[in-house]
Amino acid sequence: MKRILNYSIALMLIPIFLSSCGESSTSEEHHHDHGEHEDENSEEVHLSNEQFSTMDMKVNSLEMRNLSDYIEANGQLEVPPQNEAIVTAIIGGNVKSIKVVEGDKVSKGQVLAYLSHPDIINLQTEYAADWNQLNYLTSDYERQKKLYDENVGSGKEFQKVKAEYLSMKSRVAGKDLQLRLLGLSVSKIQNGEVFANIPVKSPISGHIRLVEVKMGQYVRPEKDMFEIVNIDEIHADLMVFEKDMHKVKKGQKVRFSVQSNKDEELEAVIYSVGKAFEEEPKALHLHAEIVKKKGYLIPGMYISAQISISDKESLSIPEAGLVKEGEKYFMFSAEKHDDSDVSEWGFKPIEVKIGVTDNGWVEVRLLEPLEEGTQVAFNNAYYLMAEMKKGEAEHTH
Repeated sequence: MKRILNYSIALMLIPIFLSSCGESSTSEEHHHDHGEHEDENSEEVHLSNEQFSTMDMKVNSLEMRNLSDYIEANGQLEVPPQNEAIVTAIIGGNVKSIKVVEGDKVSKGQVLAYLSHPDIINLQTEYAADWNQLNYLTSDYERQKKLYDENVGSGKEFQKVKAEYLSMKSRVAGKDLQLRLLGLSVSKIQNGEVFANIPVKSPISGHIRLVEVKMGQYVRPEKDMFEIVNIDEIHADLMVFEKDMHKVKKGQKVRFSVQSNKDEELEAVIYSVGKAFEEEPKALHLHAEIVKKKGYLIPGMYISAQISISDKESLSIPEAGLVKEGEKYFMFSAEKHDDSDVSEWGFKPIEVKIGVTDNGWVEVRLLEPLEEGTQVAFNNAYYLMAEMKKGEAEHTH
């Protein structure tokens, strides 16, 4: 337990009082009483009310709390593959305009840029010509078919017209699909309209992560133009080492923080456990859904996490109420003394065993039952132990 400080207890020294033969019985009784007083208080620290207040001492009864045992895990924030997109040009062209900058929020289908190139214009004019030719061939095909069905027309002529018709129909369908993929209106092109530029549209909603083109630049079809990420489904991608694989499962709660904001703790729930582990290092991937997403969470951020693997009700004390001496742990009972002359607090060490630590609280296992109503110090255990040891050292002189 990191916050519980480790200090070695000095051996308790029993004061030995030597009495001389020449001293009176009254003097002997005085020394005897003084020795008993030292023994009685050698393991008790006294604080005045003023000291108690200045140190902001907190005392209370041990609490029953729901504590979680957990395992440590590291990882980073990720989004599902369907929430990331790399936008490329469907056809080569020069960048005519760019409509977004990095960080902009975009919707699916929104125009990101426009491209222009003579090949784009040629494709439209060829389509318009082929479409008109198809209309003619369609009429001719239907006329020849009617004659052929009535045994009036030539079968050879009908087959020739049919072949030309089907070939042109396929040609027009291919160019129609190309133009639709480019985001152009084929109905307008059929009516004689020609577009000088084609839009490059966003395939998903999200934010622009990267702009990789400049004005006037020629981009080939395989060239990356934009990167888009949708962080609505951002989640924690965690790595659990081989020794802990058997402890994790779907539904377990996760507490985590990002490296850039360690003071804020976030929550997540495991929704997917990998079925294979990586070799270097041997670790298993877990995916956890974040309960309340924060605006500063970005894919790629490194995170530190604690996965809760069990919950139980336990007697608990804040970490600041425990101190480690050698291999032993101690807390301090607290009792207020209201005498006629002075009012003060007395603190006595109580050895305990510890269990799980969870969010600043520690499970304690009592070696002996506490009296009903016993209060303990919830903080400053290290200071109390140091004061007790200082008192012991003074009594040895």
